[in-house]
Amino acid sequence: MSLLKNAAACSAVLIISIATFAQQKQLTDDQFFKNDFKGIVNILPAATRWVDNSHFLLVRDGKTFVVDAKNGTEREQNDTDKTQQKTTVAASPFTKSKDLYIKINEVETRLTKDTFPEINAKISPDGKYVGYTKNNDLYTVEIATQKENRLTSDGSDVILNGYASWVYTEEILGRASRYRSFWWSPDSKKIAFFRTDDSPVAPFTITDGPGTHGYVETERYPKVGDKNPEVKVGIVNPAGGAVVFADFNANDDQYFGAPIWTNDGSSLWVQWMNRKQNNLKIYAVDPTNGSKKQVYDEVQKTWIQLEDGYERMHILANNKNFILESDKTGWNNLYLYDMAGKLINEITPGKFTVTDVNYIDEAKKIIYFTARSKENTARRDLYSVNFDGKKMQRLTFGDYNHGVINMSPDGSYFITTYNNVSTPTKMTLVNNTGKIIKEIADSKGAEMNDYALAKTEIIRVKSDDGLYDLPMKVTWPMNYDKNKKYPALISVYGGPNAGTVMDTWGLTGNQQFYAKEGLIQVAMDHRASGHFGKEGVNYMYHNLGYWEMKDYTTMAKWLIANGGADPKKICITGFSYGGYMTCYALTYGADVFTHGMAGGSVVDWTLYDTHYTERYMGTPADNAEGYKTSSVLNYADKYKGMLQIVHGVIDDNVHLQNSIQFTSKLQDLKKDFEEMFYSGGRHGWGGNKNLHFQNLKTQFIYKYLLEKPVAKAMLK
Repeated sequence: MSLLKNAAACSAVLIISIATFAQQKQLTDDQFFKNDFKGIVNILPAATRWVDNSHFLLVRDGKTFVVDAKNGTEREQNDTDKTQQKTTVAASPFTKSKDLYIKINEVETRLTKDTFPEINAKISPDGKYVGYTKNNDLYTVEIATQKENRLTSDGSDVILNGYASWVYTEEILGRASRYRSFWWSPDSKKIAFFRTDDSPVAPFTITDGPGTHGYVETERYPKVGDKNPEVKVGIVNPAGGAVVFADFNANDDQYFGAPIWTNDGSSLWVQWMNRKQNNLKIYAVDPTNGSKKQVYDEVQKTWIQLEDGYERMHILANNKNFILESDKTGWNNLYLYDMAGKLINEITPGKFTVTDVNYIDEAKKIIYFTARSKENTARRDLYSVNFDGKKMQRLTFGDYNHGVINMSPDGSYFITTYNNVSTPTKMTLVNNTGKIIKEIADSKGAEMNDYALAKTEIIRVKSDDGLYDLPMKVTWPMNYDKNKKYPALISVYGGPNAGTVMDTWGLTGNQQFYAKEGLIQVAMDHRASGHFGKEGVNYMYHNLGYWEMKDYTTMAKWLIANGGADPKKICITGFSYGGYMTCYALTYGADVFTHGMAGGSVVDWTLYDTHYTERYMGTPADNAEGYKTSSVLNYADKYKGMLQIVHGVIDDNVHLQNSIQFTSKLQDLKKDFEEMFYSGGRHGWGGNKNLHFQNLKTQFIYKYLLEKPVAKAMLK
C-alpha cells in the first residue's frame, strides 16, 4: 500500500523488520542467481481467450479449463469443446526467400516471384488482397489470381510510398509500425498511404569499424531546426488507377498523424499538426477527390501529443459519434462528439488520467476505461461511465494496481491481474458492476513467509514548492540499521509523461542480493512523469532538465536525511532519456549526485530529432536560453564524481556524437570518467555484448558503492 511516510514511521517499520528477518530462512544461491523462487512464488495460470461472452479458457499446469464467468465454475476442456471452440485461423501473409506467401487453412500459396523483398505485408479486411511496399513503392497482389498491382511508380531512395521516414517511425507512427505507412479502408476498396519526400532532410553519417574498410551508413535524420520530410496523404484503389491526394500543401511545415477510416470507408480522417506542435486539426477527407472538411481544432499553450500509442479517436459503430481523448484541461479525459465535430459533452471530468479505453457498449451507452487511480496515481483501475458523464464507477477493488484487464467480448465480465508493492500478483474474475465472481489464482507461494525478503515500499516525498507528493519505490537493505549509512542506487528514465514508479510487486534475485549487500535501491518519478497529469508534464515546456533534477534532488536529499543514504555514494543510472538525466545529475546536480551510469545519452538537445525535441523545447531560434540551460555540456565544469558513459557505436536514434562530444569536453577539462562503446550496438544491444554491459554496471556498483570485490556469481 502506498503511503506518505515520515522519517519516524519509516525507521520504526525497518526496526521491526530486523527482528522478523532473524527468525526466517535466508535465500539460497539458486534463488539469488538463478531466480529460482519455486515455493516462494507460484506461476499464475493464463487466461488465453474468451470463447464467447461468458466463457474463457484457462491454462493451468499444462491443462486447459473452460470457465463459466456467470458463476465461476470450471471444468477441464474436452474433445467436444475443442471442436466447438476451434477458432478460424486468419489468412497470414509472410515472406520467404524474398518472396511473398500466404497461408490459408494451413496451405501455403506463393504470391510473388522476383528478387526484390516485399515489406510490411498487410491483408485487406475482405481477404482478397495483400498490400505491401517494394523498392519504396506501394503494391497489392490479388490472392486468387496472384496478379500484382503497382500502385505508385516514383519510389526511390528519397521518395517513400507507404514506407515511413525515420522521424515519422520513431516519433509519430511508432516502432511497432516497422515503417509501414499505409492503411486499408474497412470495405477494402481503398488504401490510404503517406508519400514521403525525404530529400529536404539532411543526411547523417554513421560509421563503425569492422573489417578492413569499416562500415558506413547514412540516414535521413532531421536534427532540431532542420527541414522535415515533406508528406502527402494519398488514396488509391487496390487494383490500381490514379492516386487521389488529400488537399494539403506538402511544402507547409507540418506533421500528419496516422489517419483513421470511418467505419463505412466513406471518409478518411486525417490528423494535421503544425511544426510548433501546439495546434491539432482533424479533417474528414473525401477519398474520391481529396477535398477536406475540418472536424476538430485544438490549441494548447504548450504542446499536443501526436505520437504512436495515443489512440485519440474512437469512431463509434453507428458512424454518428466519436469519442475523443484530450489532455487540454491538464488531464487526459474523454469527450463525446458528433461526426460534424460538435461537442456533446465531457464524459470523464476530473483531475485524473485516462490511460486506455477498454470497451464501448454502444447499446447501453457505457464506456469502460482504465485510468491512473483517482485514489492513488501509482495504481491503475478500471472504471465505467455513461456516455453523458454520469454514474462513474470504479469496478476494480482494493489498494492494488490493476495492471492487466481482460474484458469479455460484450463487456459483461473482466479478468483483472493485480498486485501492489507488498502483495504478489493475483488474478480475479469480476462482472461489469464490480462484483467478484471468482478468485482465480494467487502467485504467493506457501513458503513465502518462511524467507527473509528485503522490504520494498512506495514513499511519497513533498516537492520543495509543496505542490506534489513525489513517488519513489525503495527496496531497503536487509538487516537495515538506522545508525549506518548505505550507498543508494537510483534508477530513472525521466522523460515527459514516462514515469516508472508504480505500486507493483517485484521479486528478483538481483534485487534481493543487492539488498543483502547493503544497497538502497530506488526508482524515482518527478512532477512531469505522468502522475500529475499534463498539468505536471507542462512544467517541462521549454525547460528540459530543470524540474526533473529539482525533484530528483529533493528525493535524494530525503533519502540522505531520513533513509540512511550515504551522501558520498548517491548513484543515479539510466538509459536514453535516463542517460541524459544521469549525465545532467553528475554535472548540473553534482552537489548531490556523486556517481552515475549513463547509456545512450542525449547530452545536448540540438543533437536530437525535430519532432520529439521541438515538441517540448521549441527551436533554438525561439528558446535559446532553454537549449543552453538544458545542455549537459554547459555544466561539464561542475562534474566532480565518477560517471560511466556507455553508447552503441551505430546508434541511429541517439547518435554516438552525443557521448563523443561529452567525453571530449571532460577530457579537455582533465576530468576522470569511465567509458565503453559497443561496436554494432544501436540504441541497445544483445548477445554477449549485453552481458558485458550488465557486468560493467555490476563492477561499477561494487567498485564505487559497495567498495569490495565483486561477488563472482553476480557476473554473467
